[in-house]
Amino acid sequence: MRIPVIVMGAGGRMGSTLVRMVEEAPDLDLAGVTERPEHLEAVSRHGRASSEVADLLAVIPKALVLDFTTPEASLAAARKAADQGACHVIGTTGLSGAQKEELARLAEKTPLFWSPNMSVGIAALVAILPDLARILGADYDLEVQEIHHARKKDSPSGTALRLAEVLAEARGWKLEGTARYHRQGLIGERPREEIGLQTLRGGDVVGVHTVYFLGTGERLELTHQAQSRENFAAGALRAARWLYARAPGRLYGIQDML
Repeated sequence: MRIPVIVMGAGGRMGSTLVRMVEEAPDLDLAGVTERPEHLEAVSRHGRASSEVADLLAVIPKALVLDFTTPEASLAAARKAADQGACHVIGTTGLSGAQKEELARLAEKTPLFWSPNMSVGIAALVAILPDLARILGADYDLEVQEIHHARKKDSPSGTALRLAEVLAEARGWKLEGTARYHRQGLIGERPREEIGLQTLRGGDVVGVHTVYFLGTGERLELTHQAQSRENFAAGALRAARWLYARAPGRLYGIQDML
């Protein structure tokens, strides 16, 4: 059976990549797309098109929603998906703590999957960071740097925040109390309990994330470079196939799938 898929933001960079890859997949069916009203005509060649995902969910039984849009749009779509009992895969970044909490509540009603980065490579990095932090010990300072294209709106990236959260948890810290997002002027010595998050923006960089373990006389650098958006789209399609067989109950993530 082919899975009917609705792609949100079909005219955007990620949305258009998802549309193409869904159309090429033998087990998926591009059943509908959403876009802003002024851009609907441009995506109407893909079939059913609407500015409201609720309109599509009402006429496409058992649809699965693929969503790399904005926090507000994703949360509104998640509410509609929960009302209809539709699966919803979200790759949107920049969600607040309150928005994540609402997603978790909605996941009790319908299968929801959220990850700020759909890359399997990033998932592997997340998995090994706690072990590295434990092995190296407290004498190594922790820093996270990320680079993205000039049009990215949120900072730091959701992936950088997730990497920093994992490091903080491994040290038994709270990220909100130890994160340092900017350094300027006479700042004094670096505190022992601190995780730096540095952001670079420019050009068309898809995404580069580096975690630094900075010790005395040596340092470890672990870097993940995304070379195209197809990597994230492939992860999202893998998540879609996985989620379609899941029951609601909690907010799923990429570690659950792997």
